[in-house]
Amino acid sequence: MEAAVEAADLGVGIIGAGWMGHVHARAYARLPHHYPELGVRPRLVAVADPVPGQLDDFAARFGPVRRYDAWRALLADPEVRAVSVTAPNALHREIGTAVAEAGRDLWIEKPVGLTAGDARAVADAVARAGVRAAVGFNYRTFPAVARARALLREGAIGTPTHARCQLLTDYAAHPMAPLNWRFTREHGGSGVLGDLASHGVDLVRFLLGDLAAVVAETAVFTPRRPLPSAADTSHYAVAAADAATGPVENADYVCALLRTAAGVPVTFEASRAAVGEQNAYGFSVHGTRGLLAWDFRRPGELAVSRGDSYLNQPVTRWTAAPGDGDYGRFHPGAGNAMSYDDSKVAEAADFLSPDRSPATPADAVAAAETLEALTTSAASGAWVAL
Repeated sequence: MEAAVEAADLGVGIIGAGWMGHVHARAYARLPHHYPELGVRPRLVAVADPVPGQLDDFAARFGPVRRYDAWRALLADPEVRAVSVTAPNALHREIGTAVAEAGRDLWIEKPVGLTAGDARAVADAVARAGVRAAVGFNYRTFPAVARARALLREGAIGTPTHARCQLLTDYAAHPMAPLNWRFTREHGGSGVLGDLASHGVDLVRFLLGDLAAVVAETAVFTPRRPLPSAADTSHYAVAAADAATGPVENADYVCALLRTAAGVPVTFEASRAAVGEQNAYGFSVHGTRGLLAWDFRRPGELAVSRGDSYLNQPVTRWTAAPGDGDYGRFHPGAGNAMSYDDSKVAEAADFLSPDRSPATPADAVAAAETLEALTTSAASGAWVAL
């Protein structure tokens, strides 16, 4: 691990004081612990959210910070030099472009708006302003995923022949889950595509390169849901049985076949309503000489089959170790799994260090263009080129 250096103070602000805002705040606080050589010491100075209770809870957890009920007031705060955007997706375009135009570095959660146009607007604003920007595609920061990418680059399993990627979870599995913003076009965009499939598309691109074409089918499993009450603030809530209902406007499920620019076919599936599945995210890549597979629920393990036997070739389960991505920043020896929060600490380091390579707004644009192609294909039943 690198030695600590004299660190410059960096004032940071967070727009959106919900759970993801808390995740970012924790990541900033832990950054000097794991990356002492970074050269900057983030100092949380301000938070913005229109809900007073959210602001009060945030301050109670993270200490005295300036609290703003309007995000533009936070951007006017002279001490804020870097900004996390963890507000709902529908606000990403307006806030993300404003952060860049204000000359602040930007760490913004995926999918960076509801459309590819939204993502492009943020990417263009970042390019014009010349600020640093990172996007919250954190699954690529897990050390086992970094090992998989390195093994693919060195040809450890030969030439990739086909792959699978799935993101299955159950937060919308209950038919009485309230009709919150995630289920509307205006606020939740394409539904499961922006929420989950965006992560999967980024993982496929991270491992196998750009995509060339897609064909897809989508489904809505629960076409009407109960209207939310004031108490239904979590997307894991369950409404009362006698609640009035409204229509679900976006997809619960998508299945697709993706084809990479190198010609690798990828079977792809994402569901927010998969009973019995909780954050079942992962991938497998088959090659002419082996296999790589990763499951987010066992984040420190990578299944690897490599060699020359082809037939009956065994699979070894490798544990992440120092040398795999940023694993050594967190643990001195193999076998200790990194957590979701740890991945966001690594993402914060990617954001703030000019020597590291975060997921960028360009990656968000590529993912958003793929999501729109999936939506187009689902409506037409035809392949759509990217």
